[in-house]
Amino acid sequence: MGDSLDTIFKAYDVRGVYPDELDEGIAKRIGNAFVRFTGASTVVVGHDMRPSSVPLSHAFIEGATLAGADVVNVGLASTDLVYFAAGTLDAPAAMFTASHNPAQYNGVKLCRAGAAPVGESTGLTQIKEAVASGLLERAEESGHVREQDMLEDFAAHVRSFVDVSVLRPLKIVADTANGMGGLVVPKVFEGLGFDVEILFGELDGTFPNHPADPIQLENLVALQARVLETGADIGLAFDGDADRVFLVDNEGQPISGSTTTAIVAKTMLARTPGGTVVHNLICSKAVPEVVRECGGEPVRTRVGHSFIKQVMAETDAIFGGEHSAHYYFRDNWRADSGSIAAMVVLEALSESGMALSELRKPFERYAASGEINTKVGDPLAVIEAVAAQYADASQDRLDGLTVELDDWWFNLRPSNTEPLLRLNLEAADAAACEAHTNEVLALIRAES
Repeated sequence: MGDSLDTIFKAYDVRGVYPDELDEGIAKRIGNAFVRFTGASTVVVGHDMRPSSVPLSHAFIEGATLAGADVVNVGLASTDLVYFAAGTLDAPAAMFTASHNPAQYNGVKLCRAGAAPVGESTGLTQIKEAVASGLLERAEESGHVREQDMLEDFAAHVRSFVDVSVLRPLKIVADTANGMGGLVVPKVFEGLGFDVEILFGELDGTFPNHPADPIQLENLVALQARVLETGADIGLAFDGDADRVFLVDNEGQPISGSTTTAIVAKTMLARTPGGTVVHNLICSKAVPEVVRECGGEPVRTRVGHSFIKQVMAETDAIFGGEHSAHYYFRDNWRADSGSIAAMVVLEALSESGMALSELRKPFERYAASGEINTKVGDPLAVIEAVAAQYADASQDRLDGLTVELDDWWFNLRPSNTEPLLRLNLEAADAAACEAHTNEVLALIRAES
């Protein structure tokens, strides 16, 4: 049991193949342990459209009620809707989803009341230990379950982040990849005057059209084609649980998470002058530059939502962005939301009067390698060897190794779950980026 739990308990959530690694028995014990860990009298539970999500969420609910907690079952939901429920109801929550993973996977994302994160260092380890013990706590009186539809309230909350009076009747194509965006996105955009076309809007956890992983460019092909065919102003690509969104401009060109972070940061800082904006350390240097130019205070963090949320709480940041297209908002309990980020971009696009292909240009200042993964025998030893090669450069160890040189920089960090090193590099132009990327990769391969 212990070894199998080590496989599915990740840094930020629980995730594994159903039913081989994650089954109803484990889900029931997680529900029971979660109530014991939080001490909560009420727990929120939601789930995505995967066939295994209903039985897993029901098993979790059984374990939670056995421990004496009442359960508010919000049913089919996006992850950001469940965070909204945890915030508005001030209760811990569980969302059954494997996000962008293939159909055979499932998992659970947990948060405390007010959508505070539960990760490896904030409770997930204790929950894993309780699950491993196999013990189920039985309260004198079992909790009750009530169902509550929060979709309308969530949509109103998303719209509250913008001035709806400035929105133009933009033509939008949204690819929801048969994921939870198919439920949430039409409701969020309802009545705003947009011309919205949903691609692959049917909820289908077998993902019959393409994987719900928009960070992979091949999964944007259908969206790009449809944007060009219809002359749309923007394309939105949501992942499986709709907490992330990727943008495609009017010319069908993808926009990086860093550029979107910078666009959203500018809009949020116009509303809250002098605010703090958090960004992870693999975001483009353009992000802190834009934040400073807009009068804000940029703060750099490790990669990962639990770190972002923690630093946002410490600094009272108004917004946080990750290159992987997670966007966090203070007034959303510091939780990430694909729908809110999309809405803020649509407001910026409406107010600018420009095409998105023009609007993006001032935010794109450097050439990036993208994340390049290399399998190595001993990731930490390779990092030390690479660090020694750049001993004269500015270095820090906030997350792996970051090396800053005159007109380029890179970050090399180990995977949480595999013997991989992840390289992100940025330079002044494409040629320099390619040359420096090859240089660093050669060092990694020489040591691995």
